[in-house]
Amino acid sequence: MGTATDSEDEEGELGPPTGWDFPRGLDESSWWPFVGAVGAATLYLGAGLFIIGWTDYSLVPKFLGPLVFGGGAFLLLVGIFGWLHQAFVEPYWERDESVLDSGVHRLGMLLFVLTDVATFAAGFTYYYFLRLSAWPPEELPHLLTPVLAINTVLLVGSSFTFEYAHKKLSGGDHRRFLAWLGVTLAFGLAFVGGQVYEYYELIIKEGFTLSSGLFGPAFFGLTGLHGLHVVTGVVLMGILLVRGLMGQFGAGRDTAVRTVSMYWHFVDAVWLVIVVSLYLGAVYGA
Repeated sequence: MGTATDSEDEEGELGPPTGWDFPRGLDESSWWPFVGAVGAATLYLGAGLFIIGWTDYSLVPKFLGPLVFGGGAFLLLVGIFGWLHQAFVEPYWERDESVLDSGVHRLGMLLFVLTDVATFAAGFTYYYFLRLSAWPPEELPHLLTPVLAINTVLLVGSSFTFEYAHKKLSGGDHRRFLAWLGVTLAFGLAFVGGQVYEYYELIIKEGFTLSSGLFGPAFFGLTGLHGLHVVTGVVLMGILLVRGLMGQFGAGRDTAVRTVSMYWHFVDAVWLVIVVSLYLGAVYGA
């Protein structure tokens, strides 16, 4: 099998990435997706152990679930960052601009989003099965709060500011691109802070936890999964901002910005479904 350098010499085209894979010595391949996959599987295993330990600590110690979950989350982030660094950051200035702008990367993000739809669909399926029986299954906590309204405005607004930032980048206005990307990042951080505050109010003040009847697992499972996606999006936007400050983006060199924006719009859309189904639907359907 020829290497990427061989294919460049023979055909005059840029071949597959080679020479900087992990572990080294395996040209034209990457182990980072496997690292991320193991991390994701460990993360979900930890979530399951946490639920079991919370409801029946005689089967699983309570500390085991969070420990496995944290290890899986760390491994998943390592895999994601390693993969992104290998594919986009390290060879950025050496790669041909047409390759950087290839629709293959956007197709990859689209396929990831479609698989993520299936992940959220599992949680919504559990919730909708609950709605087939008498509702509510127990006393509902105070779900419709100002924090919910503020978080929704922040997340919906962040999609518009992200698109405006991208528009400025496409128009060559790098300074305003960075400014509006910073606003988007601030909105995302504020949303995370709002969700942490909401959890504090529900868990500490109202005593509504993961083990609160049938609705507790559905609520914390869906909102927690979405919160994890928001945190991931915030981290990705932080990376975009740092790279933007380094001058790595411009008109026609914006593949990473496009793919992250696709992910962020997906996270925004899922939140609207959660608000309508899990918050408004739970209260007004009671």
